[in-house]
Amino acid sequence: MKICRNKIIPFQGYKYINLFGIIFTRSKNLKLNDVEYVHESIHTLQMRYMLYIFFYLFYFFEYIIKLCVSACMKDKGKYDTFDYAYRSVSFEQIAYGNEKNINYLDTAKPFEWTKYIFKML
Repeated sequence: MKICRNKIIPFQGYKYINLFGIIFTRSKNLKLNDVEYVHESIHTLQMRYMLYIFFYLFYFFEYIIKLCVSACMKDKGKYDTFDYAYRSVSFEQIAYGNEKNINYLDTAKPFEWTKYIFKML
């Protein structure tokens, strides 16, 4: 994965963002650790499986729906509404659930994310 250092992307408060398989960061000396690298590699693989644009469309709509649902929930544990919705997105559930499994990229299935669409954390 390529890392692109710049002064604009991502928004303040975020370490990096993966756009089309390129990691954007504001940090001049960011080094992804193994867990972060696998997490972002999972997203890159998901993007490829979904021809990139469909990944972003599904991600956006699922996030909006889960944001609305999480706003109505009383007990979200340790997360705020936005973070809870973000972590409940199916793509994120897979990435967080497998980021410590180095072999996951070899066994990943193209539409595994569909199992998590109706699951909240």
